[in-house]
Amino acid sequence: MAGISKTNAARLLEAAGVQFELVPYEVDESNLAADHVAAQLGEPVEQVFKTLVLRGDRNGLFVCVMPGDMEVDLKVAAKISGNKSCAMIHVKELLPETGYIRGGCSPIGMKKPLPTFIYESALLYDHIYVSAGIRGLQIKIAPQDLINFVGADIYPI
Repeated sequence: MAGISKTNAARLLEAAGVQFELVPYEVDESNLAADHVAAQLGEPVEQVFKTLVLRGDRNGLFVCVMPGDMEVDLKVAAKISGNKSCAMIHVKELLPETGYIRGGCSPIGMKKPLPTFIYESALLYDHIYVSAGIRGLQIKIAPQDLINFVGADIYPI
């Protein structure tokens, strides 16, 4: 991986012996959407997963990892996380709460472990992509390896 700087997420996976690949892409600051990332990677957007951080009314922060072409259903997210209601956290809260910025939020290596829910379609693929923790770099990983590493639950919508 010459020329690619390792992120904290990559170092954590490496230390745990988890197989993964770092895949760089061209960042467009005006378009951080998953479909742009997928186009850069030459992969279907359904295989490029975004990491969303939400706050529930009962249990605090939690994470939903979902295909780039889907929107989070807040009712479902609240239910699976044991909350009555929830909302996306404000972008200003992202860095202090997770250590990551918008467009570079990884489900791996947040400041503190948060309950994590990965959408069930991840299991349809040999590998999926998630942010490596910075804009311009994705982690290509087997979904079950990601699920096991972050202690995630699978959820349907």
